[in-house]
Amino acid sequence: MIAQLTPKISVSPQITPDEVPALAAHGFVLIVNNRPDDEVAGQPAGDTIEAAARAAGLDYVAIPVDHSGINPGQVAAMAGALARAEGPVLAYCRSGTRSTHLWALAEASRGTSAETLVAAATAAGYDIRPMTPVLRQLAAGPTAD
Repeated sequence: MIAQLTPKISVSPQITPDEVPALAAHGFVLIVNNRPDDEVAGQPAGDTIEAAARAAGLDYVAIPVDHSGINPGQVAAMAGALARAEGPVLAYCRSGTRSTHLWALAEASRGTSAETLVAAATAAGYDIRPMTPVLRQLAAGPTAD
């Protein structure tokens, strides 16, 4: 099930290579994989999804987020991927939650307000309210010491 956060970004649970042509037909131009390989047995490998994406004319970026959480490098990579995409993006993980969290952090780092991000995530079925303080801090930008 694909959930649209904004016209530019949607999130979903794990996709399969067979689903990629339909994603291209739906208008996505970039697939962002936020799931590490071998997280669970039987999950499609990232390189298999990448090959299907490239065959369908889509760009592909892997920004895996594991159990250790999201780091600043991943936030910067997601912000960069979203900024470079010339059309709709689909980010996926196991359930769409990690992708939603990473998107919110990336957008906050680009100055989008926490309230805007929380509202968009809520409308798509993801509760990121506990992230509000961090999102506000990121949106405010670096502070001087």
